[in-house]
Amino acid sequence: MNEPVIAPMADVRRHLADVIDRAHRDDVPTIITRRGRQEAVVLDIDEYRRLRELAERAEDAWLNRLADDAESEGLEGSLTLEEMAAAIRDRRT
Repeated sequence: MNEPVIAPMADVRRHLADVIDRAHRDDVPTIITRRGRQEAVVLDIDEYRRLRELAERAEDAWLNRLADDAESEGLEGSLTLEEMAAAIRDRRT
């Protein structure tokens, strides 16, 4: 992916076909600004899918690490869901 172009929303509106072509053909994303603030980005659909897949894999790896850490800590001192619900009910009374 190449360095992005930064453009105000009004320009993107006027030249949307060019923005899409630039993203698809030249692999150049466009960061859209509104009132000087970066609000959105237009990028090629294949790049979006690639980034989405990377994010999903990273999230899966993180969740697996959490599960592994919890499993390695063992069950000693842990509560079942029923025990936790009972403890919460007891605290309310």
